Amino acid sequence: MERTGFRAQSLPAETENQLKALCRRARINILKMTSLAGSGHPGGSMSSIEIFSLLWSQAKVDPANPEMEGRDRIVVSHGHTSPGVYMTLGELGFFDPMDAVAGFRLAGSDFEGHIERHLPGIELTTGNLGQGLSAAVGMAIADRRRGINNHIWIVSGDGENQKGQISEARRFAAKYSLSNLTYIVDMNGLQISGETRNIMPVDLAAEFRGSGWEVVEADGHDLQSLYKALAMEEQKAPRLVLARTVMGKGVSFMENREEFHGRALKPDELNSALSELGAVNDIDELKARRAVYMKDRGKMFHDSPAGSVTLKPGKPRNYGSEHKGDNRSAWGNALLDIAGENPNDLPLVFDCDLAGSVKTAGFSNAYPESFFQTGIMEHHTASMAGGASLAGKAVFWSDFGVFAADETFNQHRLNDINHTNLKVVATHCGLDVGPDGKTHHCIKYTGLTRALPNCRTIVPADPNQTDRAIRFAASNQGNFFIAMGRSKLPIVTDADGKPVFGGDYRFRFGEVVTLREGKDIAVLALGPMCCRALKAADILQGKGVSAAVMAVSCPNALPGDIADTLFKYRYVATYEDHDVLTGLGASLALSLAEKGSTPPVLMFGVEHYGMSGDAEDLFFMQGLQPEQVAARILARF
Repeated sequence: MERTGFRAQSLPAETENQLKALCRRARINILKMTSLAGSGHPGGSMSSIEIFSLLWSQAKVDPANPEMEGRDRIVVSHGHTSPGVYMTLGELGFFDPMDAVAGFRLAGSDFEGHIERHLPGIELTTGNLGQGLSAAVGMAIADRRRGINNHIWIVSGDGENQKGQISEARRFAAKYSLSNLTYIVDMNGLQISGETRNIMPVDLAAEFRGSGWEVVEADGHDLQSLYKALAMEEQKAPRLVLARTVMGKGVSFMENREEFHGRALKPDELNSALSELGAVNDIDELKARRAVYMKDRGKMFHDSPAGSVTLKPGKPRNYGSEHKGDNRSAWGNALLDIAGENPNDLPLVFDCDLAGSVKTAGFSNAYPESFFQTGIMEHHTASMAGGASLAGKAVFWSDFGVFAADETFNQHRLNDINHTNLKVVATHCGLDVGPDGKTHHCIKYTGLTRALPNCRTIVPADPNQTDRAIRFAASNQGNFFIAMGRSKLPIVTDADGKPVFGGDYRFRFGEVVTLREGKDIAVLALGPMCCRALKAADILQGKGVSAAVMAVSCPNALPGDIADTLFKYRYVATYEDHDVLTGLGASLALSLAEKGSTPPVLMFGVEHYGMSGDAEDLFFMQGLQPEQVAARILARF
C-alpha cells in the first residue's frame, strides 16, 4: 500500500480501494472480537475505523520498526475504541490481527479493553478520557525542541471534548503555534446517555477557531474527504478536523444508536450484522482459538519502558553549617547546574504561573526556549509533561504540592501506567506553608504517591540533600516526586557540626541515615523534620532517655531490613509534617507489621486540617514542636 505521508494532493485510487476493503474486514472483526469477549465498544470503533486506517496507513510510521526515530506519533485518546485500533494495526502488519480477535479482553492477553502502549504502534495508554490531547501536545513540544521534522496526530470522540482539560490543551497548543499537531474528533454525535448536543452541547469549531486553531470539517467515512482535511500542506497552526461520522457505521440496525457504544452484539444480532457485511459467522472456530490463546497468554510484546533520557548530574553544591536556606532554592540552583552540564540536551521545564515561588525563574531567564509557561492549567500540564517525557526529552514540572499532587492525581496515575519519565518537584508542602491555610497545606502527598507503583518519592531534609536528590532524579529513569516546604531550614549537622548531607555524601534512594545514636527509642524523621527531631532528642537526653535520630527521605521505600534495625529499641517514633495516617508512620507500621512482633510505634504528625497562621504556631497546635514531642515520648517511660 502506497504511503504518502499526507503530502500528496489526494489519496491514490488504488490505496483508497485497499483501505475500503480493510475497513470492511475491520468492521467484521470488531463485531466478532467484542462478541467473543462478551463486552467492548463496537459502535465507536466502527465510526472511527476510516480515521484509524487512513492515519496508520499514510502517516510516517513503519510496522517493521514501530519505534523508528523521527516517526509521526499517533495518539488515540478515546482508548475504548481499541477494537478499531487493534484491527487497523493488525491489518497493516504491526501484529497478527487474529491474535487480537482471539485474545481481546482476555486476562493476560496483550489486547486489553483499552489501548495499551506495550503494543507496537501505540504511543500512549489511554482510557480515562480527556488526557490524550495534552500528552500529544507534550510530544509535539518535545519533538520540536529535538529538531524532529514529524507530525503528531490525535484522535478523540466528541463527547470527550466536554472535559475542561481539552480546553487547557487547546489554549496551550495555540499559544505555542504547534503546527506539527492535528486533532481529529470523531463527531458521531452520541455518547452513553444519548446525543451529545443534548447532554452537554459544545461548539468545537467556534472554541478552537477562537483560540487560533485551523478548523476543517470532513466526512469521516469518505477517505478522500478525510485525506484532504489531514493533508499538511500550508498548515500554519494546530489543526482541528471535525470528522462527521455515524455510530455503528456499516450495520443498519447499529447505526446512530447509542446503546452500541459499549455493548457487544447478542448471537442473533451478530448473525444479522455479519450477513449484512457479507461475512461468515465463524464465532465457534474463534472460541476454539481463544481457548488455545488462553494457554499461551501473558507474553508481552514489550514492557512499556520508561522514557530512557537521563542527564549528567554535574557536581553537587555544598551548603555550609552556617547556611540557612530553603530547599526550593537549592532545587532551583541544582536545576541551573544540571542545565549547564547538559547544554546540548536541555531539560524541558513546565510551570503553572509560579516560577518565582518554585524557583524555576532562574532557568526561565537562562534558557527561555526550554521553559514553558502554562498558566493556571495544572491538569493539562501534568499530562503534557508526562507525554513530553515519552518523546526523548528530560522533563521537570514544579508546582505547589496541593496542585502537583492532590489536584492532579488522576493525571499522575495515567503517567504511572504509561511509565513516563517525569520529575515532579512539589514545593510548599506541609503545614510549613503556614498562613495560606488548610486549602494550601499539602499533607497527604506520600499517601497519594505510594499508590503509584512506578513513582519514587523523595522528601529531602535540607538544601544539601535536596541538591543531591535533584541530581539523582535527573540522572535516573522513571517518575520522581520530590517534596519540600517553603521555609528556610538549618543545615543538618553531626555531633561535630559538620553537614551530614554535604561533602562526599551521595544520595541513595531508600537509605535511612542515622544522625544520632541512641538505645531507648528511635525517632525516624521525615525530611525537614530532622532538625526538630534532633532538638527533641536533646531534651530526652536531659531527662535520661537515649534517643536515636534517623533521617528518612524515601517514606515509600523503606529498607527491607528496617524491622531488624529497629527491633532493639523499646519504642519507635515517626515525626513528620504530613498526615499521620497516610505518611511515614503508616508506611513504617506496614513494614513492621510484616515482621510480626515489633516495638510500639508512636506516630507524630498532622492529625487534622491546619489553620491559617505562622507555621510554628500550627506545629504547636498539632503537638509537633520538639518540646511537645519529647513530652509525649517521656510519658511512655
